[in-house]
Parts: sequence; structure tokens; C-alpha cells
Amino acid sequence: MRQCLYDNPLYSVNYDYPSHQGTVLDGLNALRKKEELIDVTLIIEGQTFKAHKVVLSACSDYFRAMFTDNMLESQRAEIHLNGMSAKGFLLVLEYAYTCKITLNLANVQDVLEAASHVQMLALIQTCSNYLEAEIDIDNCVDIATIAETYSLGVLKMEVYRFMNENLLAFSNTSEFYRLTATQLEMLLAYDLPVDCSECEVLRIVLNWFFYNTNAVLHIQVPNTVRIFQHIHFKNIPRRKLQSILHDIVEDQKCDWELYKIIVSEIYTQMSIEESKTPISLLNSRGMELAVLKIGGFGIGGITNEITYKFSSKSKWKHLTKIPHVEQCNFGTAVLNNDLFIIGGCFSQSVYEENVHPFGFRYSPLHNKWSTMTPMKFERCRFSLNVLSGRMYAIGGVTEVEEYDSNITCSCECYDPVSDEWSMIEPLPVYLTQHAGASYETATISRLFISGGMDRDSIQNTMFSYDVYHNKWTVCSHMLTPRADHIMLSIDNFLYICGGWQEDSETGTRMLVDTIDVYDIEKDCWTVLTKVPTPRYHAGIVSVLKKIFFIGGFHSDAMFDKDTAAIECYDIESDTWSTENKYPEDIWEHTCTIMYIPKCRDGMDVIPSPRNI
Repeated sequence: MRQCLYDNPLYSVNYDYPSHQGTVLDGLNALRKKEELIDVTLIIEGQTFKAHKVVLSACSDYFRAMFTDNMLESQRAEIHLNGMSAKGFLLVLEYAYTCKITLNLANVQDVLEAASHVQMLALIQTCSNYLEAEIDIDNCVDIATIAETYSLGVLKMEVYRFMNENLLAFSNTSEFYRLTATQLEMLLAYDLPVDCSECEVLRIVLNWFFYNTNAVLHIQVPNTVRIFQHIHFKNIPRRKLQSILHDIVEDQKCDWELYKIIVSEIYTQMSIEESKTPISLLNSRGMELAVLKIGGFGIGGITNEITYKFSSKSKWKHLTKIPHVEQCNFGTAVLNNDLFIIGGCFSQSVYEENVHPFGFRYSPLHNKWSTMTPMKFERCRFSLNVLSGRMYAIGGVTEVEEYDSNITCSCECYDPVSDEWSMIEPLPVYLTQHAGASYETATISRLFISGGMDRDSIQNTMFSYDVYHNKWTVCSHMLTPRADHIMLSIDNFLYICGGWQEDSETGTRMLVDTIDVYDIEKDCWTVLTKVPTPRYHAGIVSVLKKIFFIGGFHSDAMFDKDTAAIECYDIESDTWSTENKYPEDIWEHTCTIMYIPKCRDGMDVIPSPRNI
């Protein structure tokens, strides 16, 4: 039998016409406007809307059920619809025929009402997205009410997030007092980051109660108790609670029942042990302590990426990127829970290293970077530490030649309030690749600088800077010379970790494998422990009396060994443990700790093949 060529599927060609969908929609809309092939008339608020059942059914579960499930309306040519406005349905109908809609604050609620009624899910999502982009202090209460009315979970979360992040400004508007008791409880219960202290949160809540009970709103006792359960009383200093209680007693602004509840609740909470909010954090509400890995090198080269993880069981996630050309050897500090990246160097060619003085400030609360006044000197390989609410940049490499080299002894101080740098007493020596740590009590503010390099010589020196007297003094020398190391301030001790020294005979670099401890009060040193896997250029950070060594390489000859390993030393138990590896090989990065919003959605760092 002869086979027909056209029966062979190998000769078939598929054609796709993306424009056909638009052609069909345009044709259907033209039929609607001409009222041709119309098979249903909808009557809403006395207005008539002619349409095709098949079009309505194709984009609405509500109409599909109405016209296909043997409902009474399926047999009628005219159908009366309630529960929506004619204005809103007109826009929904036009969207059904054109896939286009123009939203504004004047019509979005009407559209949302109609879209929800006829179950057009895509249009409901469009309205939610529009409202999320329009949230501000003047409309956030109305948007919260809309989100709750139409069960828009994502929008609801975003509007309450906005209220919390702008609580101070929001609470000073009349809009704040339009919150219902349920909404105020929700605002606090979400436990999202706020822009004020917990003491201010309590005062804001009390003002809401006083305003509403003096007006027309009757606040029920159960509502009052539930709302106060979401105040973090343990984060409010006892003296401030006493002051607030005194103000209430002296100036009773609310009805007697509410007054008794508030006074009783504050008296009860005053007996609870006070927990100290970290000095670097305005309010721990909605925040969690995280370890940050900042910049450094990997298999792909230098990176400006910053990643974080909350706990030993959580994954490393992407946080942000330094807004500068890829750089290294910068100063890192956390002040008032903002991350500062200052100075550093970058290469525009293989043989050229450019040192710069510029600084960048990152707010984890708002996930935003901002610039700051540059340092007076460009610096890299210097130390940057926070002390008494200011930052101190010490020594390093600069473009200005000093002491027959580019190493400097100059030091400067940054005031975050005035956004200005000022010079302070210079170091007694010229240093780079040293370590710094601050120590502060009620009467002492001192900055310590250890080790480093003075030209080609590795140092074992230790210097202390007195903030009050602007003076450097010499401390007891370290037990071992070190460069590229880290100094951590924990309680009344300084812990010297990592780094390298030179072999006295060969001049080659040798890793220092001990953690040495400096007793600040006694001005003396002791060896604490040996590092199981000593490494060059590891990220070293302390978290709750635990010291973490993250990444770094084992030797110059084999820099790909142990470049993802994480080891932890517990000071209190004097034990070492091994953590899960960092997802990628990393070295010459810095590590620090700061509070990150718990609600943040960060992408996981993808493990490299060698670390899986």
C-alpha cells in the first residue's frame, strides 16, 4: 500500500499566533458594544449591562456556576445583581472584555467589591497590588479595613508592617485614633519592627485608650487586657514604668474601669525581671540577632554581597550588596543597629589599587543604603570600631606617603549626629592590618589596638586610647606578634583570634593557632585555647560568649582547603564544635552581628558543588 506523504507526522509544523488572543477579545468587545449576539442583561443599581454569558463564564467562577449549574438565573435573559456598585461592575465588565483597567484611589474599592462578588481572582490580586503600592500614613487605616473586609492576607500584612515601621509619625495623626480595638491589637500582635522604643509604644497605646474613651468609643475590658498582653513590658526600664504609672495616677484621663485595668497591669509587669534591650538597638520588637558575612573573595572572585543567618539551625540568606564597585579591606562597624562600610580599596587594573575614603550606611529596618561624609583620609586595611556612640578609624594604608611608606598613624572619629569626621591624637606608631576593640563601662571608654604591621615588621604591641583624655598609652605586649587578626571584647576581657606571624628563620608566614586573652583590669595575657583548624583570613565574630571562625583558607599553597568550614568555641564550657559549612568557599571577608527583621524574606545562598 502506498503511504501518503501527509500521513507522516515528521512533516507536521506547529504554528503559534500570540496575537490571536487579542484579536478574539477585540472581536468580542466589538460585539458587546454593537449589542450583537448578546444573551444576558445584568441589572445593578437600576443600570443595565449587556454581555455574553460565555465571556462572563470564562473569567468568573461566579458566573460560570450561575450559567452552567442549572441555576434559575441560567434560564433568564435579565438578572438583577446586588452587593456591588454599578460603577465598580462597569470597570469589571470592561476588564473582562479588554484585559485592561485603570485603577485609582477613587474607584479601587468599587472594583474590588465587584471583583470579589463575581470571583475574578486575577483582578482581586491586581487591586491588592495597587493598594499595597499606595499605602501611606493618611490612608493606611482605610487600606487595613479593606484588606480585612476582603480577606487580602498579603495586603493586610504589608499595611500593618507599614504602620509599625512608621509608628511614631503615624501615632501623631488623627488617622491613628481611627483604629478599632481589634486593629490596635493586630498592630501589636504581629510583632513587626517599629521605629521607636517599647516605652514609646506603651505611651502611644495609652494615648489611644485615653482618646477613645473620652470620645464616643466604649472599650470593653477583655479588649483592654488582650491589647496590653502585646506590650513588651520586660523591655521597658522600671524607672520609666514608674514614671508612666505616676502620670496615670496624677492625671486620670480615662473611665474608672479602664483606669483600674491599666494601673493593675503596670503594677503586675513591674514585678517581672527587666531584660535589657541591646544598646545598639532601639527596640527588639520584630527583630532577631543575626550573623552577617560581608564581602570577601570566593571561587568567582571578589564580591560585595552581604549574607546573614539567624541561628545555628537556619540557612544563610542573601541580605544586600555594598553599593560600590567590588572592593575589599574596608572598615566594618555596627552603630545604632545600622551597618557601616567605610573606606577600602578596589582595582581598576591588575597593577593598580585605589584606596578611597567613602562610606555607606545600611538600615536593616528599611532595607536601604545611604551615603555619609567621607573620611578625611582615604584608608584600607585599617580598624573601625564603635565607642561611646561614635566610630573610630585607626591607621591603615593611605594614598598619602608617610614614614617612607603609605602606612599611616593618623586617626579620626565620626559623629553620626553631625555626620562629620574629626581628627584625634595619632597612634604612637604607623600600623596596618592590625585589630581594634572597644571597652566601655559607666566611667571608662577605651579603644584597644593590637598587633599589625609597621612596614615589613609584624608587631606584638598593644595600645589603649582614652576617649575622655584623647591620649594613647602602651599596654602589655601580646604573647605572639600577629597581623590580619581579630580582637573581640567580651565582658572584661579581650580575645585575640586568628592572624599570622613570620618565621624568624625563613621569613615565611605562619598561622597563629591560639586564642589569647587580655585581662583589661590586670593588664596581662594568657593563652586560652588552640584553634582546631587555624586559617588565614577567616571571618571571626562573637555571639553570646561563643566565638565563630567562618571560612578562610588553611595555607598559601592550598587556599581551597577549609574555605567553607565553620568552627565555634564556647567560652563558658571551654569546648569546640563544628557547625554546618558556609554554602560557598569564602575568605578575606568580615563578619559582624546585628538585628535583622524576622519577617524578612531572603533568598537562600545556593551551596557550591564542593560544599554539598
